[in-house]
Amino acid sequence: MDMAFSAAKCDIQSFPLSITSARSHEKPLFDPLKTPACSFLGSTRKVRFTSASKLNQINPHRRYAVVGASGANNEKECKSTSNLLITKEEGLELYEDMILGRAFEDMCAQMYYRGKMFGYVHLYNGQEAVSTGFIKLLKKEDSVVSTYRGHVHALSKGVPARAVMSELFGKTTGCCRGQGGSMHMFSREHYLLGGFSFIGEGIPVATGAAFTSKYRREVLKEADCDHVTLAFVGDGTCNNGQFFECLNMAALWKLPIVFVVQNNLWAIGMSHLRATSDPQIYKKGPAFGMPGIHVDGMDVLKVREVAQTAIARARSGEGPTLVECETYMFGEHSLTGPEDLRDPAEKAHYAARDPITALKRYLIENNPASETELKAIDKKVEEVVEDAVEFADESPHPLRSQLLENVFADPKGFGIGPDGRYRCEDPKFTEGTAQV
Repeated sequence: MDMAFSAAKCDIQSFPLSITSARSHEKPLFDPLKTPACSFLGSTRKVRFTSASKLNQINPHRRYAVVGASGANNEKECKSTSNLLITKEEGLELYEDMILGRAFEDMCAQMYYRGKMFGYVHLYNGQEAVSTGFIKLLKKEDSVVSTYRGHVHALSKGVPARAVMSELFGKTTGCCRGQGGSMHMFSREHYLLGGFSFIGEGIPVATGAAFTSKYRREVLKEADCDHVTLAFVGDGTCNNGQFFECLNMAALWKLPIVFVVQNNLWAIGMSHLRATSDPQIYKKGPAFGMPGIHVDGMDVLKVREVAQTAIARARSGEGPTLVECETYMFGEHSLTGPEDLRDPAEKAHYAARDPITALKRYLIENNPASETELKAIDKKVEEVVEDAVEFADESPHPLRSQLLENVFADPKGFGIGPDGRYRCEDPKFTEGTAQV
């Protein structure tokens, strides 16, 4: 018989970082070379959750208090009142998905340094609770819009490890036939609407996908179209114009979308606290008439609890939600650098709060799963990742002619000659261009 456990039981204590020190009145109000004081990030206060019924009652046309503030509006610690339960099967599914993401990214690092991958490769290590906590609650037809750090989002959405690894290897068996690479994961079959190399680039796409769902349901009268879109962004994106424009549009039209901010505290080498006037990103939701929620992004059960409420709101027609997941990136910004500028003490603090270790401890201590079962999952995932590497390595490279495919709707006027052959295959195709 399956056992069920409340997400509120899985509580991982955090410890204040040096960034939370009080500001001295003897110093200037702003020093561009120093990180400003803030009691938000790295706070020891617990997250307050608001039930789905309360979120559904929110009037988007009036001002209201921020939902789910982590100590920002209430100095008292608040315990979760959610009735969300996690069964043994759900716990094992979460663990396997997070382990797959971590093992896959670790293998990516190995393959990159062995010369199997090229260009920029951004790993997701440390942030697995966010991807798993949200995406594993989706239906197949729900859409996910990712970023340039999107391998794990693809895996969580169901794209086979073979297809993702092959894409990273630049092979025809990849999910984009080798033409997308690390930063442009896409799978129409799995409703993964792309990774995007420029920050903020995917938010309008996600908003459009959500509009499509609403249009099909309300205009085309497709009653079964209750599809939801997740738009994953980083903290650095939240100061960009597309972010604000799409929040406004989503709230105005009550689109079925959840904006998931993966706040890992750094935008390459820029501290989040130095890059924005108010580091509490979740506050930007109510400014547009939608709930804003902050959650511990290092705790998959807390992320899942918030995600369930936000997705349910979107699916029931109650509109968008902005969720800020405070998480951390264990590795550098990308495998190509630049040099990691973060404080070693800060890195150690978050490494001690590894989301996978926390979930494993929770599952064992509360008895829904044994260590033997978890080790079996570890072995299974290891075999899946090794198989993906072998498959990708043995897969063929794309033909040169594939370069001109998927560029023009009718390529015959540009890339294909009158004889039906690709012009780039003509030896004289580049004649005279060497001098240009």
